[in-house]
Amino acid sequence: MAKIVLGFNANCFTNRYDEPGEWTRICADLGVRHVMFSIDLIDPLWPWGLQRRLCDQTLDACARRGIAIRASFGGHHGHRHYLGHPDRAVRHRAEDFYRRAIRQTAYLGGASFGTCFAILSVRDHEDPQRREAVLAQALDAYARLSAYAADQGLGALVYEATSTPRESCATFAENDRVLAAGAHWPAPLRVCLDLGHRYLGGAPQEADPLAWIRRYGARCDVIDCQQTDRHASRHWPFTDEHNARGTVRADEVVAAVEDSGEGEVLLAFEIRTPAFHPQENAHLDHLAASVAYWRRWVRD
Repeated sequence: MAKIVLGFNANCFTNRYDEPGEWTRICADLGVRHVMFSIDLIDPLWPWGLQRRLCDQTLDACARRGIAIRASFGGHHGHRHYLGHPDRAVRHRAEDFYRRAIRQTAYLGGASFGTCFAILSVRDHEDPQRREAVLAQALDAYARLSAYAADQGLGALVYEATSTPRESCATFAENDRVLAAGAHWPAPLRVCLDLGHRYLGGAPQEADPLAWIRRYGARCDVIDCQQTDRHASRHWPFTDEHNARGTVRADEVVAAVEDSGEGEVLLAFEIRTPAFHPQENAHLDHLAASVAYWRRWVRD
């Protein structure tokens, strides 16, 4: 049976609580000990000396609060770095960015780094030959990055299953292909799932986030946790109001994770509150309500 722990995707804190002492205090105040770090907090493109100083501050704050950084993931500011860009030179720069992010993740003690697999342009996505070429190039890049990640001490590279075929890995078939290709690399490929991601244009089971968990839970270390409906990836909090509107039920998610097999899974809150009044100051209340809701089913 899988072990489930509760934590935060640290992009909950960016643009509001960027200081390590602040976001770790929030985690501790809410009784949360596990974090998937966000590179929006420390940009891997910054000079390594600056990154290392901020990483040291982060590690010190985590140690004081008893918080573990389990993994690191691409953020909202990193979409330009994905490996599906149509220009070869840009893809080369993206691969360099990944190496920098992997180095930072290893320094922070995370076990894996990842982001979306390969976001394609509309033109490339609509041309089957170009689409196949871009995905093959991305797999080649991930294979090289896997060797580097293993050398840095990471246990895996991770990509996120999406809701949009153009962003890749939105179908069971494509995820099966990618995971099979990277299963035996030095740092094998694993998938990050999201309770708000499902493909509504494919097979009926691909529209069910619980089916994704049951199918891939054994090859997944982190599930991004949000309340949502069937129309978009809302990133709502788990307040009474949003639970009444949304379709995510904690007991069903926990059961699906347990059905998926052995291993340990981090349910990481990825919740967004609009940065304008009056919602701006409700963000901490949203985080607290979400933790309180899930603590009925996940104790760690």
